[in-house]
Amino acid sequence: MFVRHVKLAGLRLALAAAMIAPSGLASAPVSAQRPAISQTERAARAALEERLNALGRAFNGEVGLAVRDVDTGYVAAWNGTRLFPQQSVSKFWVQLTALDAVDRGRLSLDRQVTLRSQDLTLFSQPIAAQVGANGYSTTIRDLMHRAITRSDNTANDFILWQAGGPEAVRAFIARNNIEGVRFGPGERLLQSGIGGVTWNQTMSRRGAFEAARGQVPAATRRRLFNDYIADPVDGASPHGLTYGLARLQRGELLSPASTRHMLSTLAQTRTGPNRLGGGLAPGWVLGHKTGTGQVWGGEQAGYNDIGIITSPDGKHYALAAMIGRTGVPLATRMRLMNEVTRAAIEYHNTRR
Repeated sequence: MFVRHVKLAGLRLALAAAMIAPSGLASAPVSAQRPAISQTERAARAALEERLNALGRAFNGEVGLAVRDVDTGYVAAWNGTRLFPQQSVSKFWVQLTALDAVDRGRLSLDRQVTLRSQDLTLFSQPIAAQVGANGYSTTIRDLMHRAITRSDNTANDFILWQAGGPEAVRAFIARNNIEGVRFGPGERLLQSGIGGVTWNQTMSRRGAFEAARGQVPAATRRRLFNDYIADPVDGASPHGLTYGLARLQRGELLSPASTRHMLSTLAQTRTGPNRLGGGLAPGWVLGHKTGTGQVWGGEQAGYNDIGIITSPDGKHYALAAMIGRTGVPLATRMRLMNEVTRAAIEYHNTRR
């Protein structure tokens, strides 16, 4: 009996040793390993990575680029993990958080609300023209649509607080394990912090914020501007942004109804039509969100576009073009974004 036990023990040890990879880690079962990549796919990926690297190297500015295959999760990037100022790209996360609140029964898209003068913010806020002495009454649905499609800061900020404020957005991001994405303190505090002024509501009047910012010493403006770019409180990486977009497209963040609502709204965006959208081929469609930051000394802190492009045969790719700092003409920036879209489409065509 002793000999039999020794033999069995030896057999067990031999089997255990056979399951240890040369590196000392247990090898994964064959069924858990990723399928082999075809030569065509490998060539398509290499070409995409080379193209994004070339675009990143050639651009005169600080830039991050990413293209993610929504179906497979494969991502190619330039500066993919670096954090770039989001600016109005962060409206994407606000609306996701609000729709999550809708899914949980805490908010209704058809809820009637009234905006008043104390709700106004700064910069892009087309809705301000409709906020009279008695305010402006509308719905949560309308404000969410304005926030995405027209990048209305006041509409977005109102939705932010209806959804629970910055902490609610941060909690949504963390709960969904989206890494490389920060969310700032809200529009007023974010922009006044970059500009070096202390916010008060009188600055919501047209030109008032710019006038106050103009009184800030140049050295202070420069320091705050540079600090923001180096460590943006609303920073996000191309990897994190495209991961969030891909999960939205796959229906992993919201209910089916809210997912359709968000994707439909992104497809109606009116800002930045010549950014990522300028590189679309016939039959392809784009849903996206732009972001545009403050300018100091001829340079801009944040000139961005993120979105999902869909091929004629129904394949989806999440894209991010984040320019953290640049002083090149707008046409040059748009051409860069056009080329990111073209690179994604070429990748799709090559692998097919």
